[in-house]
Amino acid sequence: MATQVNPTRMELTRLKKRLVTAVRGHKLLKDKRDEMVRQFMLHIRRNHALRLEVEKALQGVSTRFAMAKAQMGALRISEALLYPARAAVYEVGMKNVMSVDVPTITFTGGEEATEIPYAFTFTSSSLDNAVVELSALLPKLLELAEVEKTCNLLADEIEKTRRRVNALEYVMIPEMQTNIKFITMKLAENERASTVRLMKAKDMMAAQEAKAQAERAAKRAAG
Repeated sequence: MATQVNPTRMELTRLKKRLVTAVRGHKLLKDKRDEMVRQFMLHIRRNHALRLEVEKALQGVSTRFAMAKAQMGALRISEALLYPARAAVYEVGMKNVMSVDVPTITFTGGEEATEIPYAFTFTSSSLDNAVVELSALLPKLLELAEVEKTCNLLADEIEKTRRRVNALEYVMIPEMQTNIKFITMKLAENERASTVRLMKAKDMMAAQEAKAQAERAAKRAAG
């Protein structure tokens, strides 16, 4: 608070420099927050579109698996799906979005990932189509995981930046402005007090000089 600062010109200069830095930092943080919100909204829209697409595709896959179960029975489906499948190959990396490190997941399995790992002899077309569709859906699932994680990280960083912006806007900058005003008023008050003391000193000196002149004049008149 203003009452806790040392009202000197050096402190006033220091506070003014800090205020300039704080105002500049506040603007930069606000710009960063606004751009992060824009990026967040883009990823949210992409996340929504992907989720709808994936959920629709999964509903179709679930329907095909249900039809296959009715045609083949749960045991034969389990036996068919026990055959070794090809590995899903993907690369995980990182990218920077507004100073936030977010993951990137790139599917590199190629066409082999959509091949059926079992023989067609004792399986129904519903199961075959379900397996193919589910395999083809893997890149979208990986992209959805990437976008959702990005949204979560951006949301956390936006909240942190928002708290910093509010701390500067509502606490630090007003406090520094109050301290600067207090020191300025205190220095002006001290300057007025010094001026008053100087004027009184001049009046006293003028009065003493006038008294001395009057005494000298009285002595000359008496002599």
